[in-house]
Amino acid sequence: MRIFVKLWIPQCLQLLRSPCRLFHGYNRLLASPLISYYDSINQCEKELPEYFNFASDVLDKWAQLEKDGKRPTNPAFWWVKDEGEEVKWSFEELGFLSSKAANILSEACGLQKGDKVLVVLPRVPEWWLLNIASMRTGIVFIPGTSQLTAKDILYRLQASKAKCIVTSDALAPAVESIMLDCHSLKSKLIVSKDSRDGWLNFKELLAVTSTNHKCVKTRSQDPMLIYFTSGSTGSPKMVVQSHSSYGIGFTVSGRYWMNLTPSDIMWNTSDTGWVKSAWGSVFAPWINGSCVFIHHMPQFKPAIVAQTLSRYPITTFCTAPTAYRMLVQHGLSSYKFMSLKHCVSGGEPLNPEVIKQWKTQTGLDIHEGYGQTETVTICANVKGMKIKPGSLGKALPPYDVQIVDDHGAILPAGEEGDIAVRIQPRRPFCLFSQYLDNPEKTAATVRGNFYITGDRGIMDEEGYVWFVGRSDDIINSSGYRIGPFEVESALIQHPAVSESAVVSSPDPIRGEVVKAFVVLAPAFVSHDPEQLTRDLQQHVKNVTAPYKYPRKIEFIQALPKTVAGKIQRKILRNKEWGRA
Repeated sequence: MRIFVKLWIPQCLQLLRSPCRLFHGYNRLLASPLISYYDSINQCEKELPEYFNFASDVLDKWAQLEKDGKRPTNPAFWWVKDEGEEVKWSFEELGFLSSKAANILSEACGLQKGDKVLVVLPRVPEWWLLNIASMRTGIVFIPGTSQLTAKDILYRLQASKAKCIVTSDALAPAVESIMLDCHSLKSKLIVSKDSRDGWLNFKELLAVTSTNHKCVKTRSQDPMLIYFTSGSTGSPKMVVQSHSSYGIGFTVSGRYWMNLTPSDIMWNTSDTGWVKSAWGSVFAPWINGSCVFIHHMPQFKPAIVAQTLSRYPITTFCTAPTAYRMLVQHGLSSYKFMSLKHCVSGGEPLNPEVIKQWKTQTGLDIHEGYGQTETVTICANVKGMKIKPGSLGKALPPYDVQIVDDHGAILPAGEEGDIAVRIQPRRPFCLFSQYLDNPEKTAATVRGNFYITGDRGIMDEEGYVWFVGRSDDIINSSGYRIGPFEVESALIQHPAVSESAVVSSPDPIRGEVVKAFVVLAPAFVSHDPEQLTRDLQQHVKNVTAPYKYPRKIEFIQALPKTVAGKIQRKILRNKEWGRA
């Protein structure tokens, strides 16, 4: 039997259609405890309003409640920088500043509803203003990480046909170097204290632009966001998300997975170019009236993160598993997190050993969640649920999550298959619209009645989902299918292992075998590598099924990672197979 949190999606949506009742009834609904579960996702109807806009239907309503004294005095947005700079905005201030930004996009940049803007900025307040401004104007917002190269920017501008780009001084020269090949680009907007030839200056324009702006009407299914996401092959794909998908879709996970209320202050460390920033630094907190906290850090430094959690009244913390590993290795016994009460993680699987160490050092659980750029939160360990360390939790409404075989048939509990979301007879409203200009890729995600995530997993008898690995990460050794995550989770329990990544490696007898790339803890760097290899192999045999142990181990100083902190197993796998 599949079990789901008892949540009434139709009531949420009805409230969203009625401005005068929006947050009074909405908060009464979400304040109710998790009192029971449903055995059918069909209890959650997915009727959508015809029109929806997150800026006018959510943010502006919080601003009105704020003016009426019906919301706590928390700021809506709180930004800090190590140099002592600080910005605090209420929902009302967000409203009039984002209205000015909307006028800049419409009037100075000449953009209209449906046009696309590529925004490549670090964690600066202007990123949030431009995000909201795009909603107000119906312009499609395309985030990009500041680590993009000129080649990356060129590809994104050409593929999306964006008419405007917004960036900082750091990337302006890269944009200028590829201008001749960007035929759709009509305007360039720079966020800088200084003027630059050929660029409109956002800060200068913001100082003189009117606050008078009327939010456009956007249909629920109109495009709102485009994220570029990479697969195992080919160029990055353009994932289109609608106004309702993200604008309404994080209602459930924001309240129950992130445990957010209007009194909370949430810090999500994700870079602005990644989808997790939209999840935890825009939609989930603000639909619940919470404060979005941002620390402008060019790099993740455990000591600064721990100091920030100690210094500021942050109640909810979200960061990547890699960051949690770095924090527990740094050691947290000398810090006191007086306000912190809820921790969440996502983006990649979280090793049970890290969950255990975090609990030991802070007294807090980490509530893991799972989703993709194409979705909102698919599964999560919600507040009040028994946490099974290493699991992704249970399915969240409105998703019906199943494990399916190669033909789309549902597998019984305990059997490995593809993690999938039911899309028939009704497609969940919070699922991506399409891969833009790529109908073949869009169609390839469907198998029978399901959307196929591309991740492999197992569902246990209680409905918890367990991640095995990406479909292209699975190792097939002598007929045994081995997921890298379980081997990595076993390795990290050994005191010699700081980090590891497991991939397939060619073998003349078995076809391929398990190989582990290991970053050693400082105290073990000088140890005999041959003896360490034997110790680690025996350790894995003791912790998990013996056939999964790494027959090859290579000690390296650092693992290849994305700017978001995800391990790039593909680079290591290509090296092993001579494809690098």
